[in-house]
Amino acid sequence: GAKIMRKAELTGIDPDKDVAVLSVGSNSDLPEINKEALKPIDVGSSAKLRVGSLVFAIGNPFGLDHTLTSGVVSGLGREMRSPTGRPITNVIQTDAAINPGNSGGPLLDIRGRLIGMNAAIYSPSGASNGVGFAIPIDTLKTVVDALISNGRVSRAILGVSFLESAQARALGIESGVLVLNAPADGPAAAGGLRGTSRSPDGSLQLGDVIIAIDGSS
Repeated sequence: GAKIMRKAELTGIDPDKDVAVLSVGSNSDLPEINKEALKPIDVGSSAKLRVGSLVFAIGNPFGLDHTLTSGVVSGLGREMRSPTGRPITNVIQTDAAINPGNSGGPLLDIRGRLIGMNAAIYSPSGASNGVGFAIPIDTLKTVVDALISNGRVSRAILGVSFLESAQARALGIESGVLVLNAPADGPAAAGGLRGTSRSPDGSLQLGDVIIAIDGSS
């Protein structure tokens, strides 16, 4: 189809998921957009993806617009860091070439349905080496709906930091989650949770261990 260029306005942004929503309106200095000619992309689901599934990545690598690369789903359930440092979970790993400029582009399944948004690569050189990551569409749906409705995403927080299970086992904790810190102004501290600390003599005072939430361990 023909190229149409328009200025866009920021509707909302969620740095924790590295997602932004833009809106494109009319511009009196340019011809009106024929909305009937616009075809929205078919949206799929990332819940039933399997390792080995064929995928296609579209983007603008190194300024080369409308570039398409192909590959397979190399892994599922990966984790990457957002711009805020928070983890993004259930990330799709693919060997479809993803380079600088691909971020924000769609990851499609074999039927052309949107299943993810290209987000990052793992590469010491900064160029694709077959390890790319995309945020799954099932995550994007929730975030995008909230940004369109409210301009932001609100999330509940527990208000604690905790120790990884392998490190906790080294301290003799075989089950549950050891609380490292519960900030005084947070909801966890208000509920009585106590973080790990050191006594005046330097010995480690273990904090509370969360073994279940609402009866579920």
